Amino acid sequence: MSDVVYEETATMIAAGELQSFVPFGREHCRNHPNAFNLQLRELQPASELWSSDGAAGLVGSLREVSLQERHREFWQLRKGCVGVREEDVEFEEELYTAGTVVVWSQGSRTQASNVYKAFTVDSPVHQALWCNFAVPQNKKDEDEVEQTVCIIQSSCVNVHTVGGKDFISPLPFQVSDVWATKFGLLLERKPTVTDAQLISPGEPLPTFFSMLHPIDEIAPVVCKPAGMHEGSRVQYASDAAIKIVFSCCQPSLVVTYDTVQGTHSVWFLRKVTADERSSVLRRPVDPVGTSLGMVALGFLNPYLRNISRLDSPGGSGVMGQSALSTSSPLHYGTLHGHQSRLTVSSPGSHSRVHSPSISNMAALSRAHSPGMAAPSFSGASRFNMSFQSPSSRGQHGLLPSLSSTVNETMLVPELEPIMPDLCMEQLWSETVTAGIHRQMSSQASKVFLSSDLCENRYLCFLVESHQQLRCVKFIESNDTSQLIFASVTSIPAKDAEPLQNIDAMLVLEACGSLVLYTGVTRVSKVFVPGLLSPTFNLTNHLPHLSTPLENVSTPTNAGSRHLQRLDEAAMPSPVSELRSPNIKHHEASFLEDYTFQQATPYIHALRDPVSNRVTLELSCGTMLRISIPEIATSELVRKCLQSIRFILPKEAAMKVLVKWYNIYNAPGGPSAHAEWNLFVTCFMTLMGYNTERLTWTRNLHFEVPLSPVIAAKKARPSDGGSDEDWEYLMGCHYKRQMNSQLVCGPLDCSGANKTLTETEGLSFVSSPPSPSQKLDSSAPLFPHIPALFYILHLLYQELKLNELQRARASSLVCLLHQLASDLQLEEYVDLYWRDYPSLMSGFKESCLIDQALFGQMQRAPFLGAEPPCVLSWLSSCLRGEEVPPFPYLPGICQRTKLLVLSYALYITGDENATSTDVSKYLVKLSAGQKCVSEQHYRRQSSVKVKSSSGSLAEQLVVWLTSEGFTLKDLESVPFGVALPIREAIYHCREQPCSDWSEEVCMLIGRQDLTKQAHKMTLAKSKASVGSGLSLEPPASTEADEEEDGMSDIIQEVTGLIWSQDLRVQEVRRLLQSSRPVRVSVVQLPEVSDHEYIEEKENKLLQLCQRTMALPVGRGLFTLFSYHPVPTEPLPVPKLNLTGRAPGLVDLNSGNIDVPPNMTSWPSFHNGVAAGLKIAPASQVDSAWIAYNKPKSPELANEYAGFLMALGLNGHLTKLATLNIHDYLTKGHEMTSIGLLLGVSSARLGTMDMSITRLLSIHIPALLPPTSTELDVPHNVQVAAVIGIGLVYQGTGHRHNAEVLLSEIGRPPGPEMEYCTDRESYSLAAGLALGMVCLGHGSNLIGMTDLNVPEQLYQYMVGGHRRAQAGANRERHKSPSYQIKEGDTINVDVTCPGATLALAMIYLKTNNRSIADWLKPPDTWFLLDFIKPEFLLLRTLARCIIMWDEILPNPEWVKSNIPQIMRGTFDSSEDINVETMTQAQDYITAGACMALGLRFAGSANSDAFDCLYEFAKTFMKIMSFTGTAAAQTGYYNLQTGLSMILLAMSMVMSGTGNLKVLQLCRFFHKRTGGEMNYGFHMAHHMALGLLFLGGGRYTLSTSNSAIAALLCALYPHFPAHSTDNRYHLQALRHLAVLAAEPRLLVPVDVDSLKPCYALLEVTYQETKWYEETTVELMAPTMLPELHLLKRVKVKGPRYWELSVDLSKETQHLKSILSRDGVLYVKLRAGQLPYKDDPQGWKSLLASSVNHHNSGVRAFKPETISTFTSEPALISFAKFFCKTSDGMKYRGDSLALFSAMLYECVTQECPEMLPTYIAIEQAAGAVRRGNLLETFPLWQMRLVVELWDSRVLYGRSNGHEALLTSEFLPVMKNMVDVALDGWLEGEEDKRWRNPFWTDRRLQSNSSLLRSYMRGEALPQSAPSAMLACFLVYRSIPCLRNTHTQLEGCSSLGDLLSRSSQLGIPLRDLLRLIPILLGSASGPLTLQGFPLQAL
Repeated sequence: MSDVVYEETATMIAAGELQSFVPFGREHCRNHPNAFNLQLRELQPASELWSSDGAAGLVGSLREVSLQERHREFWQLRKGCVGVREEDVEFEEELYTAGTVVVWSQGSRTQASNVYKAFTVDSPVHQALWCNFAVPQNKKDEDEVEQTVCIIQSSCVNVHTVGGKDFISPLPFQVSDVWATKFGLLLERKPTVTDAQLISPGEPLPTFFSMLHPIDEIAPVVCKPAGMHEGSRVQYASDAAIKIVFSCCQPSLVVTYDTVQGTHSVWFLRKVTADERSSVLRRPVDPVGTSLGMVALGFLNPYLRNISRLDSPGGSGVMGQSALSTSSPLHYGTLHGHQSRLTVSSPGSHSRVHSPSISNMAALSRAHSPGMAAPSFSGASRFNMSFQSPSSRGQHGLLPSLSSTVNETMLVPELEPIMPDLCMEQLWSETVTAGIHRQMSSQASKVFLSSDLCENRYLCFLVESHQQLRCVKFIESNDTSQLIFASVTSIPAKDAEPLQNIDAMLVLEACGSLVLYTGVTRVSKVFVPGLLSPTFNLTNHLPHLSTPLENVSTPTNAGSRHLQRLDEAAMPSPVSELRSPNIKHHEASFLEDYTFQQATPYIHALRDPVSNRVTLELSCGTMLRISIPEIATSELVRKCLQSIRFILPKEAAMKVLVKWYNIYNAPGGPSAHAEWNLFVTCFMTLMGYNTERLTWTRNLHFEVPLSPVIAAKKARPSDGGSDEDWEYLMGCHYKRQMNSQLVCGPLDCSGANKTLTETEGLSFVSSPPSPSQKLDSSAPLFPHIPALFYILHLLYQELKLNELQRARASSLVCLLHQLASDLQLEEYVDLYWRDYPSLMSGFKESCLIDQALFGQMQRAPFLGAEPPCVLSWLSSCLRGEEVPPFPYLPGICQRTKLLVLSYALYITGDENATSTDVSKYLVKLSAGQKCVSEQHYRRQSSVKVKSSSGSLAEQLVVWLTSEGFTLKDLESVPFGVALPIREAIYHCREQPCSDWSEEVCMLIGRQDLTKQAHKMTLAKSKASVGSGLSLEPPASTEADEEEDGMSDIIQEVTGLIWSQDLRVQEVRRLLQSSRPVRVSVVQLPEVSDHEYIEEKENKLLQLCQRTMALPVGRGLFTLFSYHPVPTEPLPVPKLNLTGRAPGLVDLNSGNIDVPPNMTSWPSFHNGVAAGLKIAPASQVDSAWIAYNKPKSPELANEYAGFLMALGLNGHLTKLATLNIHDYLTKGHEMTSIGLLLGVSSARLGTMDMSITRLLSIHIPALLPPTSTELDVPHNVQVAAVIGIGLVYQGTGHRHNAEVLLSEIGRPPGPEMEYCTDRESYSLAAGLALGMVCLGHGSNLIGMTDLNVPEQLYQYMVGGHRRAQAGANRERHKSPSYQIKEGDTINVDVTCPGATLALAMIYLKTNNRSIADWLKPPDTWFLLDFIKPEFLLLRTLARCIIMWDEILPNPEWVKSNIPQIMRGTFDSSEDINVETMTQAQDYITAGACMALGLRFAGSANSDAFDCLYEFAKTFMKIMSFTGTAAAQTGYYNLQTGLSMILLAMSMVMSGTGNLKVLQLCRFFHKRTGGEMNYGFHMAHHMALGLLFLGGGRYTLSTSNSAIAALLCALYPHFPAHSTDNRYHLQALRHLAVLAAEPRLLVPVDVDSLKPCYALLEVTYQETKWYEETTVELMAPTMLPELHLLKRVKVKGPRYWELSVDLSKETQHLKSILSRDGVLYVKLRAGQLPYKDDPQGWKSLLASSVNHHNSGVRAFKPETISTFTSEPALISFAKFFCKTSDGMKYRGDSLALFSAMLYECVTQECPEMLPTYIAIEQAAGAVRRGNLLETFPLWQMRLVVELWDSRVLYGRSNGHEALLTSEFLPVMKNMVDVALDGWLEGEEDKRWRNPFWTDRRLQSNSSLLRSYMRGEALPQSAPSAMLACFLVYRSIPCLRNTHTQLEGCSSLGDLLSRSSQLGIPLRDLLRLIPILLGSASGPLTLQGFPLQAL
């Protein structure tokens, strides 16, 4: 009995993690409030039921009950997709469907399942599946993949994307199955009864259709059968016998089953090619001899019948219900001999022929997010034409009269056919076994892809009828599109599932046992704890083992469905039970608890495989989830297996892997740390070793007895026991040594050392010569030993390059040493001994391999005598020697490849090393390789002058990043190897490129750049300055201060810009309009109370003129400073028009007359100001805009302004067209104005057609003359005209230009229309015309016949009106009833518009002839004819045309005044002084305005001084009450002054200049007299521009900006708040379009706070000045970017950072648009400017101030002020200060402090670990307790790098990282220690207790004997010898003495140095030994050795 079981478990593996499985969706559905939860329904009274559901309510609910009972559930699991979740935990996803509910849930091992999304649909779900759709991107080649869930109902497909979009695509036919493919969905049409009858007249209908995107049409799939016969042409997939059984994406395959033939076929699914598409569509129609009528009848008959109720997919009698779905498709009609598609849709459904362009629209609309995709199937009409005859309307499903149908058929227009998208190409088909139709295989119930451990791939399908799994092996051919299918293998199986990530599959055999296969190789049975394999004899453990399962599935526990792990203790494995028969007494108690209902459950199916987990369905209905163990958990074992698989032939590799898998996963297998030992034993056994006879393998301790697979345990007869005890001692030695080595690496303490040497001594004495062992040459791996050895050697080299893997390398080296000594590879043995001297000296056994057997081994061609050693390769690279290529294993030795190529690139300076010259440095091993082609190495001189080391460093860093190398990886590279890479990084850190990717910046440690590259937008917090900076404004003291709408200005930035004063608070005070204003009127004794109240109210009315004008300025001040919260409406501050005297003053008391509608425009402006706060980067959507709509109608004006503001900041593009329509239909004038202007601003210059239509409706001139006249309010027309200008800005659109040109001079009329406010309309037409042709000058293409400039000139100066042309002639037949103008042009109306139009068309063109038209007249007579105001406009226009001539000095301004006014006047002349002074003032104001535009936003000091002088002059004139002011008139002076003030604030825009602020404040206080609403508006606009966007924005001088400023600052301001006569008030806000962010705010990347930093800004050369460089202290406004060449953050405080604008400005623009946040990183040892303005406190400064050196003065405690690196601060705390717990000596503290100081001052804190490692290595050599030579190797590499830098003059002080005296000191320490050892001091530490009586050999003779190849004595201090050999780079000199024959002098020796391969420096130290002089190595011919 026992034997059997033992055999049974022998090749069994144990499954882990058993747990019962219940789909999570089932649990969730139970609580889901869907229609099936009928408990609620039952509680409702019947009456409510009827009402709730309409008439069908009760019936419906009853039907649902029955559905619920018979409805099945289904689910599928998959491995979690990355896009769905952020964390990279491995998790599973489940898609569960039941009834109408689909639940998508996720859960991982660590987390319980949770619902990700749940969907409920209207009708029962047929199928739900995941599918990825490709969304083609316009710009990029690769498509973006959208992950979706598709829910298939009977009539439509719902598609829900992860991103939240929903689509509904109706299905034009009934679908039997849907499959997800690489391209989208594949639909299988359900064959109808009538398909059969269709075959006779024409072709059958296609059965497979594809849908590439939910918005695309459903298209038929074409197929291309294999075979050369005629049938292999491309055709529609229309064979109804073929069913799809499987589809997959990677590779893109479809498996089908032919129900007639009974065979399976595999098809490759791909996009259809153009030829295939055309060949399918051009297919000639088979000549059918029937008349047309017959054809139609044949076609239509079944289809019309199909409409009957029975077949309609809904299955309900109501016809209209699923009208869309009932139409069935019809394929090729043979009408007219062409193809056209016909269909009949059910009567009652509205059908129409769609235009063919719809599909293009569908493609277009895919780009936008679908609001609500209406369920219309766009392709329906092309796929199938709709027929309806009038007679059929009344009949339900009966056949309409044939004649009418056929007649209608004749009239069917031609429709383009639907293009097929996908093609199925047949790759393979099963062979048919003839004659055995009885045994025809049935359809595969499961198909899956699987791969085996050797990467062969199989397509497996399970044929249940035959109970077999057929596996078809396939390989991808060279072009990946082709798959080649090879052999078929059958495996007996009842069920099977693949386990993807362990390359295996689980097969359920007919007998009920689970077997694991990899590919078609059987691995082992799988033992599930607690389930009996049916082959067991059940007598004695049946009760015991079945109980736990009952435990899970009893009904009582069914409620607690948590996935509980079944307690392993409760189910002992059969093995354990046999071993311990004393547990019988438990069984009784089990039996009492549970009675059995039936026999033991057995596994009856498998399902839901995810990675290595699978679900078992048991016969009793419960499900268990098990996981199959992986092939290895230890990284080292995994790598070894990977290498073995790489090098061995596939069959051999498979044997090894299967064998190992079985051993490793045997039930009760080993724990992880015994895994390596187990592997070594298994591996060596397979090679033919007897591991029992080798001491070191015998003593590898296992925690479990080895299972019999490895070796049968035979008890050895004891022979006195002495041998075994001795071996036990040996074992201890090995074990102890391994441990001590792992515990105390290089920092060994002497205690461990002592015990070590003692045991070592023991082992040396031992070795009674063991009988040499033979290898078993019949072992499977015996022939491959050399190859395997070499591969593992390369793996060992790879592990040495990773600090984290070095411990594993020491495990591997034992195995390698054994193999090397047995293969008699002396040099390899020597290499391992050098690496681990103390470990290796214990290994002395070797197994002899007969010479005869050597012949049986396959000699590995790549196994050379010289062992490849990666460290010596790097070392010779550093020494500049030429190097052979280094071998590496692709995919395994990645680190080797990376570092070898890095050295080749950076040290050798070969720029192609990483691209074209890889083969010079690396040679790939391939599995079947016979020989390596000899490379020709370049001879390189050892000194190679490097070409531009900076560029090499950059190349290296960029290349490393592209290979995925990160800082984390760098930390695990050993310090010596890593040094060159660190050096390259250090160079790059100094001068990085501004366009490097985020990863590169991470690698070079510039977090400032990383953060910048991260493209972070503003934080979502309420007020912020940039990524992650949430800077809340300080809570204000008064509660009402918050409501002034200006609380979002970022204090932290404004505090840095204006740190000396409170100007921002002052601006806030001046612009606030939400609190009552103070009215101070003194009541004189003679004034009665009533009069006093009136007086107060009159005064308040004056003050309100000012309050109402404030919002225009406030909008500019708070521009783009707020990020709204999507769930809250935008706070709009109240416009408060009450006053505070003693008591409240209110205008509405009725004491004085208040103008009607006085507040309507001010509240509009208030709305704009509130809306302009919203930053363009905010999240605003259509719903939020509508959500802000106020409830009360009095706030409608504010909302209108809000809409306009949203347009100005670009958010109105998100408003749905439907909502725009809603707003306009309300007919509210303000809303229309705001909306039209807003929408046009948002679509600036796009020529958007939909907006054009919107605007045209409001402009009669753009409508056809016969259209109905719409009553559009005048102001709305003005807004629409400007809108046209904005939408067509700069496009030069001919038609619009023509219309606008005629509109400037539009006459009044007809009849009563167009009589008031004509000026504003004409001006708007002029401005719009100017915008359309902006800056085009004379190159107006296609407009020469319009004579635009001449026509405008005529409008400007007057003349005869031209006849109205074309469309408008009709309109103006009847003249105006109010205004008689005659046939001359009314210049007062047309002049301003025409002048500005000319100015904008010729803007910046410097066209002198046009400019001369605009000169002011030079005779008094002509001057009298021109309004002085028009002179201002003409001067302005003339100056901005002659843009380049504007100069910022008073002389230029005065030069615009005509000559006649500048001279002295003869008193006799009759001069109208008033005319003259007014003309002068207006011309001056116009010139100043032009100056302001020319230097807008530049803060040019000359321009400012010039304007300031003129402002003072005007102020002086105004302050005189005398003649001058009277002559000019107060109004004119004030207008001029306002314009000059605006010009000044344009120049100083965003700078917050104090002088301008003082002027604005002065005017703010003047409220009486002629100070009207308009002037206040101008002054506060100036104030707003001065602090534009809270100092973050300034004005641009681009053409578009100038146009916007001309509209906004038009020099005629409204006289009162309802005045729109000359200029529409809403246009004042267009100034926003000229604003651009140019504030650069340095933000410290560590503290994330804004800070000061020094910038160096370089201007490009222009014709006015040379290239100049200025220094600015940021935060600062940058000049316009096109003027700049470079912007650079200057040192020494911050890391330098340069942005080169001569290449591209996009980078800087994106920084500025994201709040101008420029991340800067403070250098270590520096303090920010705020804390240390003069720079006297920095760390480097201290060394200058003190007499002693900086190191001594450095106090580690102060480190925290100079660096924020937490590692450095903790280092200072723990290692640089004496504390009680620490017993450091003072000198080591000083050393650590010096290291720290150097790291901080040298700016390389990451070097600290390197410094420490070097110190530790040197110290260990000095103490002589190194167990491995690895640290010395690193030390040697460091020294060699340093030498190459210093000796070859590559260092100019800043090049190398290790610059100080630290390295020479350490190097000297090592040299002294090694020389001291060589001199052979009587060293106590190396003395051996066993050999005390004998004199120690001197160490130099020891070295000599080593170099002669003599065996070393046992007692030799091998560790130090190895250290010496490694550090002095002495090669493995087995035959030195032959090479040195006859060397007697130094000269001979040097001449042979190249043969020896020892560097010269080291050779000189060896001279005494090599020349055999024993006189001691002190001097040689007067050559002092210590000098070396």
